[in-house]
Amino acid sequence: MNDFEAVIRHYDALVDEGNDPVLDPPVLQEYMDKWDGQSFIDAMELNKNKSVLEIGVGTGRLAVRTAPLCGRFCGIDLSPKTVERAKENLAGISNVRLVCGDFMAYPFCEIFDVIYSSLTFMHIRDKQAALNRTAALLNGGGRLVLSIDKNQSDTIDMGNRKVEIYPDKPKNIESGIRAAGLQITARRETEFAVVYVAVKTDDT
Repeated sequence: MNDFEAVIRHYDALVDEGNDPVLDPPVLQEYMDKWDGQSFIDAMELNKNKSVLEIGVGTGRLAVRTAPLCGRFCGIDLSPKTVERAKENLAGISNVRLVCGDFMAYPFCEIFDVIYSSLTFMHIRDKQAALNRTAALLNGGGRLVLSIDKNQSDTIDMGNRKVEIYPDKPKNIESGIRAAGLQITARRETEFAVVYVAVKTDDT
């Protein structure tokens, strides 16, 4: 089984098990805010003129909050069942397009003003390639908002299954963002995450 197959099986299984963070009670939503939350969304500086891409949209936990704030929203995820659930959760928002596919290979037909991702880069082995791809999909002046987990475990252990992951090391992510041609404008830590805001200067 390759990396993608294991990740797809894991997230498909979460949906089958009834896991949908969009429907979580407030106490669990507050817990997830320790990785992103309102300050993460505020850092995107969204408005109705901006196009947005979420890498790892999941069932739409963040998208239900960000899509109404922008002009066009696209979310991509590997897991078919997760994307189908996201379509249900976001059905009432007209500016949404959801894609089931690999962010690294999907042939996007546009570039974006804002790209964000939370708790997804841990599934990507080649961090630099992912950051380079992100930078290439940003408009000049575009903004990346990225949340990475402080946990350095190389496995998600669900008891009945284990998924290999590739921990995000802050120093490597920071150097990778710069190597991709983006300027880091903010870095902050939450209890469980490090959050970066980076901008693509007009001449990169």
